[in-house]
Amino acid sequence: MAWQNEIKQFKIHLRLEKSLSSNSILAYTRDVIKLDNFLNDENNKKSITQVGARDIEGFLKALTELGVEATSQARILSGLKSFFNFLLLENFIQKDPTELIEAPKTVRKLPDVLSFEEIEKLMDSIDLSKAEGERNKTIIETLYACGLRVSELVDLKITQIFGKEHFIRVIGKGNKERLVPIGKHTLVQLDKYIKHYRNLVPLQKGYEDILFLNRRGKKLTRVMIFTIIKNQAKIVGIKKTISPHTFRHSFATHLIENGADLRAVQEMLGHESITTTEIYTHLDKRFLTETIKNFHPRK
Repeated sequence: MAWQNEIKQFKIHLRLEKSLSSNSILAYTRDVIKLDNFLNDENNKKSITQVGARDIEGFLKALTELGVEATSQARILSGLKSFFNFLLLENFIQKDPTELIEAPKTVRKLPDVLSFEEIEKLMDSIDLSKAEGERNKTIIETLYACGLRVSELVDLKITQIFGKEHFIRVIGKGNKERLVPIGKHTLVQLDKYIKHYRNLVPLQKGYEDILFLNRRGKKLTRVMIFTIIKNQAKIVGIKKTISPHTFRHSFATHLIENGADLRAVQEMLGHESITTTEIYTHLDKRFLTETIKNFHPRK
């Protein structure tokens, strides 16, 4: 890498000053490395101070020709803007080459959402005679009941569950803490899992407080959560593209469809901006149409 030192400093900045997770830091730096590789091939070398707006435009054009979607290009450009803004603040460069570059126009896609019946069908299909059955059922139950990100689920600790108060304490993006309500039904399922699986697993040092464990007593990986959900969806015959995040989408959608306040859902999801949460209001157009017909004076 031609910009090895600058990228290293950027990673330190993201970790210490922005308090980003390892996954977020990896995503940001990966975008910068893509630009570095594009501008510094065998026949061409360009220092960080020589990068201009035309270079960024050429990079985005190359991404388009490779078939990279506008949404992905917008995300990559966002990462590059953060990088060059950091370099400008630290006086590595005198001008930000991304300053006047606009992100490609994107069409906001509605996320795949499971119906409540589909979620129940998924959980009911889990074979509870298997050792990991109660664990896998509890994973899906917790993802849906609390609207957690997969990273928040795998890091969830027993000491973060406050059953009497019906809340869990979640550490989200940027180490930001939030309290999420947890229902009685989910608490009962958690109790079953702990009694019938977790308490029987030989705990490994350092994982004593982690809620969801594998059979060796260590924390489950994100990939394992994806695998559990994909396999169960296949068994049930669900054709939708689903992932752990699908349950988070379903959590928000079902709340809003049933009349929950948008701000309350924003708090539970841990969204910084209300506009991020507003995507879920598009999912129940029939309800909005009926509201207009029934209550608007110009119906």
